[in-house]
Amino acid sequence: MKPTDFFKFVHVDEYSATPKYLQLSDSIISAIETNHLQKDDVLPSINELSYMLEISRDTAEKGYRYLKKLGVIISVPGRGYYVGNADFKKKIKVFLLFNKLSAHKKIIYDSFVSSLGADAAVDFYIYNNDFTIFKKLIQNRRTDYSHYIIIPHFMEGGSNAYDIINTLPKEKLILLDKKVPGVEGEYSAIYENFEKDIYGALSEAKEQLSKYHTLKIIFPKKSYFPKEIIYGFKRFCQQYAFNHKIVSDLHIEPILPGEAYINLMEDDLVVLIEKIISLDLVIGKDVGLISYNETPLKKLLLNGITTISTDFKLMGSLAAEMIKKKTHEHHEVPFYITLRPSL
Repeated sequence: MKPTDFFKFVHVDEYSATPKYLQLSDSIISAIETNHLQKDDVLPSINELSYMLEISRDTAEKGYRYLKKLGVIISVPGRGYYVGNADFKKKIKVFLLFNKLSAHKKIIYDSFVSSLGADAAVDFYIYNNDFTIFKKLIQNRRTDYSHYIIIPHFMEGGSNAYDIINTLPKEKLILLDKKVPGVEGEYSAIYENFEKDIYGALSEAKEQLSKYHTLKIIFPKKSYFPKEIIYGFKRFCQQYAFNHKIVSDLHIEPILPGEAYINLMEDDLVVLIEKIISLDLVIGKDVGLISYNETPLKKLLLNGITTISTDFKLMGSLAAEMIKKKTHEHHEVPFYITLRPSL
């Protein structure tokens, strides 16, 4: 292959959240799989890669080192880089689409990639809860992937998300975290049961919650969290006779002794803690605090924040196992409350 032809088939996508060195190495492997690159073909130099793909020399060098470790390419001092093994194939190619990258989403990603192993190629994209970006990324995908893994949460405009998801081959589809009504066919899903989960978690903490007369859930008007969370919260409060309120704007909400707060958004958690501390209220005594989604930091913050959370590590590893074992099933992930001094 001529060096100029190389860049017709090897590219780096600036919109992908996958590290660029992995995009480079996976793209070269893909060119080998499609016979656009063959054994003994000369590869561009580090400088050429850096210039043509607009990546740093360190990134280009890291991509080549990774391919050498896999045995795909070889280097000859003074002569450059060559394709050393044209029989190498990554049979698993995953289109991984997350709504956002947060501490708990990183747990899913790390667990998934670790469980899947190095023999898989993962193109990782984030659409920031924006349905327009979500739609564009799916429609503009460049590769025919072996699997499509999607977390479908939208700030707004996602009521017809099933239309775009239904364009994907169902035998290759895994929905993560949430099912989408209207998605048809034999697809896989690893999901939370949001209404049942929060009702069960609060029921488990009923004794600790009994010292508070009012429960408040902070649920902004523009939120990607499912409305089923509110349904489960209301059902618990009505059954056990708690005064309750749905708070849409925490900034203007008064904080009073005898209240317990259930927080969903990480940004709101910071605001809530600041407001409580500024009023000289004691968290876990005057005011209760429960935070959605377990992260390592919440074990340490304020001597420990009570969390209600699904098992994100399990969610990632289950998705990887479904791919490796070629199974198609729907799996409801366990949900836990971890009681700490904040309640």
